Amino acid sequence: MTARPEKTSFPLKEHLGFTIHDGEATGTATLQLDERHMNPHDVAHGSVAFALMDTAMGAAVMSVIDEGATCATIEIQTRFHRPVSSGLITSVATVLTAGRRVVHLEAKTFDESGHLIASATGSFAVIQPSA
Repeated sequence: MTARPEKTSFPLKEHLGFTIHDGEATGTATLQLDERHMNPHDVAHGSVAFALMDTAMGAAVMSVIDEGATCATIEIQTRFHRPVSSGLITSVATVLTAGRRVVHLEAKTFDESGHLIASATGSFAVIQPSA
């Protein structure tokens, strides 16, 4: 399996404004926080960190599955460690185990000072192309 180029555009990526990169069994998603990402208390909404980790995990999965296959989230367990209200946040996902049908991962999201703001573990289904 080889790393695949980033998909240039999809609606959620464009709406939230993040970037995505994959490596060998890893994925990274970054986002510059702005007012679109805040909850009513001027702190980044938890769904923003979740979406970033979900996307980074998807990129990591895509780097280890066969060409032509795709993936879908089965489940993600998320923990929020500290609030963040500005700056660049980065989610880094790593494949823990990759089977033919399911890939298990972990992800961590950091603020620009390197503080851990959220972490997650997840499982993704591998979807083989139809014959």
